[in-house]
Amino acid sequence: MTDAQDTAADSSLRTTGGAPPDDGGSSVTGAPAGASSPDTGSEPGPEPVPLLEPRDGIPPVIADGESLARVIAAFDAGTGPVAVDAERASGYRYGQRAYLVQLRREGAGTALIDPVACPDLSGLGEVLSDVEWVLHAATQDLPCLREIGMVPTRIFDTELAGRLAGFPRVGLGAMVENVLGFVLEKGHSAVDWSTRPLPEPWLRYAALDVELLVDLRDALEKELDRQGKLDWARQEFDAIASAPPPEPRKEPWRRTSGMHKVRRRRQLGVVRELWETRDRIARRRDVSPGKVLSDAAIVEAALALPANVHALSALNGFGHRMGRRQLEQWQASVDRAKALSESQLPQPGQPVTGPPPPRAWADKDPAAAARLSAARAGVSALAERLNMPQENLITPDTVRRVCWEPPEQVTADTVAAALAGHGARPWQIEQVTPVLVAALSA
Repeated sequence: MTDAQDTAADSSLRTTGGAPPDDGGSSVTGAPAGASSPDTGSEPGPEPVPLLEPRDGIPPVIADGESLARVIAAFDAGTGPVAVDAERASGYRYGQRAYLVQLRREGAGTALIDPVACPDLSGLGEVLSDVEWVLHAATQDLPCLREIGMVPTRIFDTELAGRLAGFPRVGLGAMVENVLGFVLEKGHSAVDWSTRPLPEPWLRYAALDVELLVDLRDALEKELDRQGKLDWARQEFDAIASAPPPEPRKEPWRRTSGMHKVRRRRQLGVVRELWETRDRIARRRDVSPGKVLSDAAIVEAALALPANVHALSALNGFGHRMGRRQLEQWQASVDRAKALSESQLPQPGQPVTGPPPPRAWADKDPAAAARLSAARAGVSALAERLNMPQENLITPDTVRRVCWEPPEQVTADTVAAALAGHGARPWQIEQVTPVLVAALSA
């Protein structure tokens, strides 16, 4: 019996009147009645089963070396894939570090680890290095896991698997409900996970997040195999697991929300100074930059170029609740930008490293615009036939680059080589090459 079936059979975990699902009612092998594959009919099945408690109860939070050593030994002795999740404090703390790590493996049960108290989990990462990790939306969690020494060599991403299989809703709660027939309580996803001690309802939620991940993985693997997409998914998972850490963003201040309103170089200088001052303060205080000063306030000050603290205090975002010292600090940033020479001011726009924006193609290169239009239509039709989002079939940036600078001789081999040069996986190249050859030859 799987974790999912065992949990469903335990009446203490179901709401009053609920019935444990049987083995039928789905083309996803092993899923309970009421679960569905993306192309099943619309006939409603039994109501999904709410999960109220982890099967083994809420485990204690691991916050010391001795307890961590026991967890490492238990997970080393476990069998099969390991479900992994991490909780961050986005919107509350500076950066994207992990504040709770959840794992579950057959034979080891569930572990909740405090990476603040146990900041080095490389020992755990080592014993799991050859194990397949099951994550949901892996690219969100892998960076913060890498920071604490946990780096997988093999993964199964249940969100990406859902996209490739054609499920219209791929959040964890929706996938567990649609594929396995269970309802996860998702009310604590956006809380401040840096809180200590963590409240029991949050820990219950965290434990349930990994309770059924392996079951979901197994069901999705069967569905992908049924659709002939399992090898495609494996190529995608391998690409994620082997990808190097992303390079730091150049000029991250340019991503300030509302930047489209800022056009003059002096105003851009104010945005940069305010952003960098805010970032230093947020880093020092370990709080989200938005809690120090909003993007809207930065843009407001850049557009107004206030002459003094009094003028600054009249702007939105610098209201009466901001103290004199804070106002002086922000005004000093504005004044530094106003004092810069022309050569020190930032240039408008970011350096372009690829094709121009598609809206400019018709004027710059009408033939390229025609190629892009044909390619987009072909990719859209193919994605619909394959029942997956276009961006998972091939990235829009790759299509743009190939259409802007196509091979001198358009053949299946040259187009395939161009796609490979832009990082497309073999399955994508096989599927998309005929479409692009036709679009580039039109």
